[in-house]
Amino acid sequence: MKRREFLKKAGVGLGASAVAMPAIAQSMPEVKWRLQSAFPKSLDTIYGAAEVFARYISEATDGKFQIQVFGAGEIVGTFQLADAVGNGTVEMGHATMYYYVGKDPTFAIASAIPFGPNTRQMNAWLYEAGGQDLLNEFFAKHGFFGLVGGNTGTQMGGWFRKELKTVQDLQGLKMRIGGLAGQVLQKLGLVPQQIAGGDIYPALERGTIDAAEWVGPYDDEKLGFNKVAPFYYYPGFWEGGPALHFFINNAKWNELPKSYKALATVAASHAGIDMTAKYDAKNPAALRRLVGAGAQLRPFSQEILEASLKAANETYDELSAKNPDWKKVYESYRAFRSEEYLWWQVAEYTYDNFMIRARARG
Repeated sequence: MKRREFLKKAGVGLGASAVAMPAIAQSMPEVKWRLQSAFPKSLDTIYGAAEVFARYISEATDGKFQIQVFGAGEIVGTFQLADAVGNGTVEMGHATMYYYVGKDPTFAIASAIPFGPNTRQMNAWLYEAGGQDLLNEFFAKHGFFGLVGGNTGTQMGGWFRKELKTVQDLQGLKMRIGGLAGQVLQKLGLVPQQIAGGDIYPALERGTIDAAEWVGPYDDEKLGFNKVAPFYYYPGFWEGGPALHFFINNAKWNELPKSYKALATVAASHAGIDMTAKYDAKNPAALRRLVGAGAQLRPFSQEILEASLKAANETYDELSAKNPDWKKVYESYRAFRSEEYLWWQVAEYTYDNFMIRARARG
């Protein structure tokens, strides 16, 4: 049932004069914002979440609250977006917050760090274990307020020009990799490169970089990485359950009436569910197409995974020793992850493992 029809019918039971549409419309202030995504418009999954958010806000307010969505780089550069939102150049953004580790590594915990929780575990920490409250304390220091706005699910490990077998194969390898993962893998000899999504393909094609990770099969197919790098690795252990955020200039957020804040919170949650569902629905067929077109699927070796985990834990200990914001948020995050995997070991993993083996048997 459309919103207007619902309100009209509700008015009959409650006294039409009390909830007449003109009165409701008059109580809604006119608000016009701009939202810049950190992602290219070609990606209906991750960029599309911003459009879903804006559409629901508009429909629920009969067009009183309008949010114009811009693609990556249309107002400011992707890696300048946090500053632009904080200083009010643009009212809000949508991004994986690890893009801003150059400002403070604590931003990475808001999205994903190597060997972090999976998607459901991350959502549980953010929504139910105080994670988002801790992050908003941190975000406030940078001039904005965050709403959870999506998760891609566990990502792939990316596209490589050559096969990887040992840790030694990472030495000198130039790879586009986001967030804190680059700092972790730098300990193993990898040379991380920060490159916005729309610029990855030409860098890989020209040989400026040797490897690149993005999200997973559906997006990677759209971006064409399989055409210039044959080896497709998994899993993306640096993005086990990467969350995204809608982040809003503090002054603009505080100006909103309570009803608009509630609506934005619900719309962000809906856009996030929509994003995860899209990836889960679209990735299987895309993976089949990529392999059918010649992509060589490879798991990271146990040696690489173990060395990367050791490097990650060393990095986190170093950050905890010198960054109070990191330490405060990470301690909550780490403790919750440990408890969640206790539960996963009992039920989730056991069930999924059985079903995967059953599928393999046909």
